[in-house]
Order: sequence, then structure tokens, then C-alpha cells
Amino acid sequence: MAKRVRVIRMSVEQPLWRALSGYRVLTMLYAIGLFASAYDEFDRLGIAIAFYVVLVVWTLATLPRVQSAVACTKRFLAVDLAIALTGIVLTPIAADDHHIQSGGPTLPSIWTAGSVLAYAIKGGWRWAAFASTPVAVANLIERGSPARDTVHNVVLVWVASIAIGYVVEVARASERTLARALEIEATTRERERLARDIHDGVLQVLAMVQRRGAVLGGEAGELGRMAGEQEIALRTLVSGGLVPVSRVSLDAAEGAVVRAVEEDEDGDEAEGAVDLRALLAPYAAAKVSFAEPGAPVPLPAPAAKELAAAVGAALDNVRRHAGEDARAWILVEDEPREVVVTVRDDGPGIPEGRLAQAEGEGRLGVALSIRGRLRELGGSAELVSIPGQGTEVELKVPKARGKAGTR
Repeated sequence: MAKRVRVIRMSVEQPLWRALSGYRVLTMLYAIGLFASAYDEFDRLGIAIAFYVVLVVWTLATLPRVQSAVACTKRFLAVDLAIALTGIVLTPIAADDHHIQSGGPTLPSIWTAGSVLAYAIKGGWRWAAFASTPVAVANLIERGSPARDTVHNVVLVWVASIAIGYVVEVARASERTLARALEIEATTRERERLARDIHDGVLQVLAMVQRRGAVLGGEAGELGRMAGEQEIALRTLVSGGLVPVSRVSLDAAEGAVVRAVEEDEDGDEAEGAVDLRALLAPYAAAKVSFAEPGAPVPLPAPAAKELAAAVGAALDNVRRHAGEDARAWILVEDEPREVVVTVRDDGPGIPEGRLAQAEGEGRLGVALSIRGRLRELGGSAELVSIPGQGTEVELKVPKARGKAGTR
């Protein structure tokens, strides 16, 4: 089955960078509007106008710089903050004393907060605290004294920027944790799929070799013993397995990176619907009765194949544990919302607690080959066993899930 690796990128920072871009443009226009409404309070209009020309050109020219953490370099942040500080310091030079004493806005006004927020998003709360400090000093210099409104604005910028920086750091940590969880989930699902294939083939062959070797004895017995050892080692490997470490992008703004192994679009997933009856009919035998509806039971090819494999695994359990003389029955029911397949036998049944014990020993036939397959299909597998009266396995696959895909 063809496979491809899909890279999932998660980043909470990218929306913040886009919001920052819009904030810089809007606050630039706001600062110009404040100046236009009170230009008569400026003694040196040339200085103010020159600053706003630089502010407009810089803001528009550097919009691509505030699109990601990679583009927003340390040099850019330093120049950006320097422009904001220059505007604050130039305010008492360009404006008259009334504007300053009445608490009028500085030349860059709240545009300055955009520079500090860029530090916060780029480097977290420590960078935000670093950028907020010179802004606070510049505001105190501009006003000439620590007036109440000035102190209020300084504290507000300080707290807001540090809080946003801290939130960004927490979001990054959460992304890494989520990426790790998704990586483990994807790896576990792939490992379970491989374990089912191994259980349906290699492990059963090794178990058969072990049993036959013990019966024949001699060199065959030694071969059976070795097969048994390899079966135990392989079961341990299958039930344990390794989980790869999830990757993190070099660009923090791109967030965490998760690898997901998928079936290729040109592979089984591209197949159309098949009649489930055709896949289950080969299981009919002298001791296996097959009851089917009179009409086709269509399911997507991947779902139908997995369901048929689960039925095969249930019949294997009947042959291995119910005895040579046990009979089995397969019943297919095509319900409006789901397909139900029941596998029943007249064997001795399963003792209470035996399934949990087998799973602990690494024997995952029911856990993976049956329940694991149905879980992947969005369905369920229910097993009912009464000692002395046989075992019944009911497999359900929803049709809606099957049409959408098997994941």
C-alpha cells in the first residue's frame, strides 16, 4: 500500500503577526490624525511633518517584516524601536509647552506599542520587558516629570507587553505538547496497523511451527522451540515499539511540526465501493456458514478490506481456540446507518479474564486484529462469550464514516 508523509504545522503566532501588521498601519493613521487635529499646538511643524514622512514610509515598507519571526530580525526590531523613541523625544522639541503640560500625545502616539509588541511576539516576556524600559524612560523625558497620566501609560505598556509575551511563550509550549501528542497518536496507529499485519501472518506461522515442532520432537522440536522464542520476542517488540521525537520548526512562528503517515491518494483510498459479500464469501467452508443479504452491501474498499480482515481474525481465533470440531456462523446485516457483521461459534467459550491476560502476554489478536481495525474505521467490536456456549463477535461499521474515509 503506497504511503506518503504529510507535514502538519501548528502555529498560534502567525495570527498575532498578521494582527500586528494591521495594528501598525491603523496606529500610524491614528497618529497622523491626532497631529492634523492639533497641528496648531506645534511650533516646529517641519520637524513633526518630517517625522511623519519617515513613519509612513517605514511602516508601509516594513510590512513584510512583521509577517513572521524569521523576517522580524533583531536589527529590524532595534531600528523600529529607535524610530518610536526618536518620535517621543522629538515631541517636546516640535510641540509647544501647552501641548506637553496638558498631556498631549507624542508624535508616534500608540504606534510605539507596536514596536514593543513585536519584541513580545518575537522573544517572549523578557524581550517585552527589555523593549518597554526605554519607552518608559523616553516618555518620562518627554514629559519632564513623572505625571500621573504618564506613569499610567508607562505601566500599561509595560504590563500589557509582558503579559502578551508570556502568553506567547505558553502558547509555544502548548504547541510542542500538542505536537508530541499528535505524533504519539499517529505513531501508535501506524504501529497497531503493522502489529495487525504481523499478527495475521508471521506470529501465527511461528505459533504453528512451535506447536507442530513440539508434537514431532527431535530436530523439529528444537526448531519449534526457536520459533516460540522468536514469537515471544516479536510480540514484545510489537506491543512495545518506539515513538519518534516530534520535530519543532526552526522558525518559532511556524509552530510545531508533526509527521502524519497517510495512505497515498493514488492507493487504496482512491478505490471505489466494493460489495462486502464478495470479500466474506471465501470464508464459507464446511464448518463455516455464511448468511448474507440478497442485495449488495457496498462499502469503501479500505473499510471493506479491514472489516473482512477482522472477520478473518475472528475465524482464526475459532480454529485455534474452539477446537477442530467447532462450527462458526457469519451473518451480514445491512442497516440504514451501519453494516453489522456477526461471527459466532459453538466452542467452549472464553474464560473470564482470559482476554486481559492474553493482552498482557503480548497476544493482541482481539485487541489489534479485531478491535483495533474497527476502531480505525470509526466502528466498534463487541465480544460476548459464555463458557460452554461459544463466543459471539459483533462488528459494526458506520456507513457515514466509511463514505468520508477510514481516518
